[in-house]
Amino acid sequence: MTPIELDPLYDATKHEEQVYNLWVSQAAFHSEPNPDKTPFVVMMPPPNVTGYLHIGHALNMTLQDIAVRYKRMKGFETLWLPGMDHAGIATQAVVERQLKEQGLTKEGLGREEFVKRIWEWKDRYGGIILSQLKKLGVSADWDRQRFTLDEPYERAVKTAFVHYYDKGLLYKGQRITNWCPHCHTAISDIEVTYANEKGHLWYVRYPFADGSGFVTIATTRPETILADAAVAVNPADPRYTSIIGKEVIVPVANRNVPIIADEAVLIDFGTGALKITPGHDPTDFEVGERHNLPSMAVIGLDGLMNDNALHFRGMTALAARDRIVAEIDALGLLEKVEPYEHSVGHCSRCNSIIEPIVTDQWYLRMKELAARALRAERDGKVEVLPVKWRKVYEGWLENINDWCVSRQLWWGHRIPVYHCEDCDETIVAVDAPQTCPTCGGTHITQESDVLDTWFSSALWPFATLGWPEQTPALRYYYPTSLLITGYDIIFFWVARMVMSGLEFMDDVPFHTVFITGLVRDEQGRKMSKSLKNQVDPLDLISTYGTDALRFTMASLSTYGGQDILLSEQKLLSSRNFINKLWNATRFVATNVDVAGALAGTRPSSDELGLFDRWILTRLEGATHDVTAKMDIYDFGEASHLLYEFVWGDFCDWYIELSKIPLRDEVKAPATRWVLAYVLENILRLLHPFVPFVTETITQQLYNGDHLIMTAAYPEADGMLTYEKDAAQADFLIGFIKAVRNLKAVFGLPPTEKQSILVLGQTDDVGAIMANAEAIKFVGRFADIGTELDPAQRYIKGAYGTMQMMILAKSDFDVEAELKVVRNKLELLHAEAVKIESRLNNQDFVARAPADVVDKDTQKLEDLKAEERLLSDFLNKQG
Repeated sequence: MTPIELDPLYDATKHEEQVYNLWVSQAAFHSEPNPDKTPFVVMMPPPNVTGYLHIGHALNMTLQDIAVRYKRMKGFETLWLPGMDHAGIATQAVVERQLKEQGLTKEGLGREEFVKRIWEWKDRYGGIILSQLKKLGVSADWDRQRFTLDEPYERAVKTAFVHYYDKGLLYKGQRITNWCPHCHTAISDIEVTYANEKGHLWYVRYPFADGSGFVTIATTRPETILADAAVAVNPADPRYTSIIGKEVIVPVANRNVPIIADEAVLIDFGTGALKITPGHDPTDFEVGERHNLPSMAVIGLDGLMNDNALHFRGMTALAARDRIVAEIDALGLLEKVEPYEHSVGHCSRCNSIIEPIVTDQWYLRMKELAARALRAERDGKVEVLPVKWRKVYEGWLENINDWCVSRQLWWGHRIPVYHCEDCDETIVAVDAPQTCPTCGGTHITQESDVLDTWFSSALWPFATLGWPEQTPALRYYYPTSLLITGYDIIFFWVARMVMSGLEFMDDVPFHTVFITGLVRDEQGRKMSKSLKNQVDPLDLISTYGTDALRFTMASLSTYGGQDILLSEQKLLSSRNFINKLWNATRFVATNVDVAGALAGTRPSSDELGLFDRWILTRLEGATHDVTAKMDIYDFGEASHLLYEFVWGDFCDWYIELSKIPLRDEVKAPATRWVLAYVLENILRLLHPFVPFVTETITQQLYNGDHLIMTAAYPEADGMLTYEKDAAQADFLIGFIKAVRNLKAVFGLPPTEKQSILVLGQTDDVGAIMANAEAIKFVGRFADIGTELDPAQRYIKGAYGTMQMMILAKSDFDVEAELKVVRNKLELLHAEAVKIESRLNNQDFVARAPADVVDKDTQKLEDLKAEERLLSDFLNKQG
């Protein structure tokens, strides 16, 4: 084979689809249980069936794919199992909106027809995101794709429900529920998002029933006064000790209720006297339970005032509030109104204000399950990274409440609870009963509610592998290895999967959880429609190429899990890196038959030149360091190490240095082998990060002989190293850099060739002169000498034990230029002091936007680096 010629520019749009289809055609992503290999398993967090690829997916899926591709190349039997979540509320809402546009309603269609419509929508439009993930290069095993409502998965969900019920962990009860009037369903505590909103605090007088006076309470919700069951005070509050046990008259409702004592009352809130409304407040519900108070609701499930609301029936809660306050004021019972900012709960799905209402729901007891999940993490069976998220995980489990798992929806896993209408028997079973086991009756109805989407998602790591059946896949692939996900679903999903895995498999579902940050804009702001700063990953792929987006995401990720600040500049930098790799490959491919060189004999150490030995030593070091970072999932640092090695050591230095021996028939074969060997290893090291360009290059270099994605990852052990020679090469390269810095200090054009003089210690000067040809070529020097001409002007500098000088033009005023350098140093120092003072001001750091602090920090580093350069230069002037 002769050297090949690559296209002048890498065209991502030309190659990416072809490469992905090549991988799929060769079943490169597929996995089967293999007892001869160690499994490495990642369960893809299933995106919603309604979803579209967003920038958060781009980050999360890129990091997962890097891990999977790395482990696959390291020889693991790698399974990355993809799928979709049925997304109960979200999917039902989408189809309901479509029906509304057609003048239809789900009630008008009926449950069976409505669910049929959703399945039709899912088959037609659902799963768009999975095809979009393929554009990102996701190497998941599409043959094993799962859906949380497919038939085997549905059986797993029913089995889990029956198990919990039989164990006494599931119960149905009347409890205060987070109710969404818009979605018309209950939601769990962690599906409620809170936001501070400006409102009012109304101070209302409740007259004593015996006419002896009144007690004033403060409330943010006067519309619920009609449902009050008591007034409560703290037993430790001396202001109210004498009135405990008395009765008061509820304004407008005109009912008598008792004054009770309960420690839940905050003495310093309002007046210290609190109205108790068990039907519309979680804390009040618990107080009511303790004191056997009646519970009444005046706001219905539709968000409107109900039959208990007297003449306010049918009004919205806000309209009723105004009317009730007006009536209280007319009765002379409104003492005052104050502005008040408080936290208001909203539905995380639709952002509607949540109404706490007592409803009949199914609950899962969590204390026992949570204790085991907590112990697993503390015992190291599940490692949560970064460590800062361990406290978040532990805190939620330590303070967990029972989980409301029922939802008043039609789309989802229908609760497997059946009722016999003939004898009132309740039957909980995986398979729908045809007859009642108690009376033999056939009039059996199933509960109408469905399960919370997260109930089924919690089974994902093992239900996708065939559980409750003990399949070969389940035995081989479980427990899985790694979960990469965002911190926003630690509670929703991560902790619940740990609980479920321990309960049903008696083992944790994964060994490592890596929590990523959020992707923000370059100013540190969250991506949102209102800020108009959202970016579509597909647009970024079209503009920069998939590999550039992936490399950007990887390089910006941190082991500490900080949020990522995405910018156009960073994407451009990654695209430039891809092009640099392509151009380096073009140079190598033009000069070397890569496949032929690597198939031939490795040159002996004696045949290798100094810089050949240097780059091989550098390759071994980079491989060792990158592998160490990849093994702990520190992809950000791994990408930085690769960038420095590929762009710096290989492209900027070795490729330039190789041009000299390539002209020599004797030295050229060894250098050709080194170029091929280092390039091949670079492609493999980079493949997990930039799979498309590395596979494209591999296919062209080897004429389609093999896939790089299934090739072995480089191993540092066994690589050639020459530490002493590498140190000498570093000395020579450092010399070139020192001369370049000296030219930069005096503003000499970098492309202008000058003669260089070296004086000093014999060994150092000898090393420079022995490699003068390479140094002159790469450094772009006119000449290198050791003889000082007193008649000439020189710009002086120092390197190691030597004095180095640049021959200056006759009109060059060295002293004047030194004065300019000193003045510049003073300005740099003053600016650095100013910024450092600002960053040392804790108040500034706390109040300033994150991007401002980051920019100041980077600017200070740059100023100090330039300051050190100039100071070092001035100190060495003779």
